[in-house]
Amino acid sequence: MIAKLLSIQSKTMGAAALLLAGSTLVSRLLGLFREKLLYSRFGTGEEMDIYFAAFRIPDFVFGILIMGGFTAVFLPIFSEYFEKSKEEAFSMVANLLNILLILLAGFALILFIFMPFLIQFVAPGFTQEAKEATVPLARLMLLSPILLGLSAVFSGMLQYFGKFLVYSLAPILYNVGIIVGILFLAPAMGLIGLAWGVVLGALLHILIQVYPAFQSGFSFKKVVSFSHNSIFQMVRLVAPRIVGAATFHMNLVVITAIASTLAIGSVAVLNFANNVYFLPIGVIGISFATAAFPLLARAAAKRDEEGFQEQLLAAVRSVFFFIIPISSFMFLLRSHIIQLIYGTGEFGSSDITLIAAVFGAFAMGVFFQSLVPLFARAFYALKDTKTPTILGIVAMGVNVAVSLALLWFLSFPNFIHSFLVSFFNIADLEDIRVIALPLAVSASVGLQGFLLGLFLKFKLGVNMKIVSGPLNKIGGSGIVMGIASFFALQGAVILFPLDTFWHVFFQAIIVVTVGLAVYLFLLKLLKVEELHLLPFVRKKK
Repeated sequence: MIAKLLSIQSKTMGAAALLLAGSTLVSRLLGLFREKLLYSRFGTGEEMDIYFAAFRIPDFVFGILIMGGFTAVFLPIFSEYFEKSKEEAFSMVANLLNILLILLAGFALILFIFMPFLIQFVAPGFTQEAKEATVPLARLMLLSPILLGLSAVFSGMLQYFGKFLVYSLAPILYNVGIIVGILFLAPAMGLIGLAWGVVLGALLHILIQVYPAFQSGFSFKKVVSFSHNSIFQMVRLVAPRIVGAATFHMNLVVITAIASTLAIGSVAVLNFANNVYFLPIGVIGISFATAAFPLLARAAAKRDEEGFQEQLLAAVRSVFFFIIPISSFMFLLRSHIIQLIYGTGEFGSSDITLIAAVFGAFAMGVFFQSLVPLFARAFYALKDTKTPTILGIVAMGVNVAVSLALLWFLSFPNFIHSFLVSFFNIADLEDIRVIALPLAVSASVGLQGFLLGLFLKFKLGVNMKIVSGPLNKIGGSGIVMGIASFFALQGAVILFPLDTFWHVFFQAIIVVTVGLAVYLFLLKLLKVEELHLLPFVRKKK
């Protein structure tokens, strides 16, 4: 029974995307529960700064070599090999697994040795005691990118075969492992117990995917051939992606370093808000990008230009359909969301206010951030890793420049400082400089998403008239929905003052209910096809 469940295949992009969205939502909610446990136990003080800073190095390794490089090129190459020969494709995968294990283990060993120096760079604002406490955590968590790197190979195969159910369970189990560390290991072992929880989560991530991969036809072989043609292909395509991913994650390291020089707890505040911000991006943006990727890769391998454009535009419309209302609610209800998630434990009212403001600044970029994964995968499917890499580098440069500029403006009284204090309603906070960092992220990701879409249009010769009609209908409905939601909030404030958990909850429910009712009514009136993505709306035959 379990074996059959793990082998279930999704037949369409919509079905795969909704399955991924549902599982991602569960995973992200578990992630928020994980963060809530962390907050209730450790608050936003030095211990959490240490934990998040230690996480940055292993995350850097995984983000550069695996998520940033390998996953971008594996599926197109595997699709090409599988079109020719099933046996050759699986032999290529076995060789790749062995080589990846050697490379990741070697790289982790180097980082293990130089970790004290790296922590000096990641968290220059930490005290010496805090830096020394960060080193062993970061060293232990280096096991995580090794396990997740190998797991990514199985993930790529499962995506190709449409086995998105088991693929979607992996990140859920990853969060379960971390939660086990918080609940059972940290009380006895302290912060090092949190690190062991991360390793446990990575182990569960790979174990759940092994059987379905073998059931699909893969078999392990003791072969290590660096001269295999697939390795040359991957190196050629991965090189630009590694540069781009390194730039992206270096930017995260720089942002963390900047935050460590601000008020104590700034690193934690930034991470807490960022984790909530990435919930809709993971549920919508990454889910549709992941579901579309194997279809785009197959169309590219068959040189089916019409099919490629059809799948891409369908995914773009779907992301628009979901992310327009979500982004509006995120910004309008930023204080409600943060209060409902983090309004207990060791947080004071000033912590909640600051996290809500940082979250609101992040939310301003969620629209473009949700499109970036899809646009980038469209380039990867075409085996073009250079264009998204170059544009990513440009965006990251803008991110750092805007961060530094805003930090300077927020360090003394001026019109920008006054405007942001009024806009985010944070007059009671003494130090608001950390808000410069998410504002810079939103500005840079907006530029990146716009440029990716523009270059993709030119590369494919997309006729925008085909897609502009549905997008205009969705966008217009979203604007009206936002106005209706704003007025609903004003009425909700009168009925339920923000003084208890349930009053906050009911305010949010009223706003979301009114907003969604207006949005769906207008989309129904305008006959927007994407309505049929909703499980309670039946598609007409």
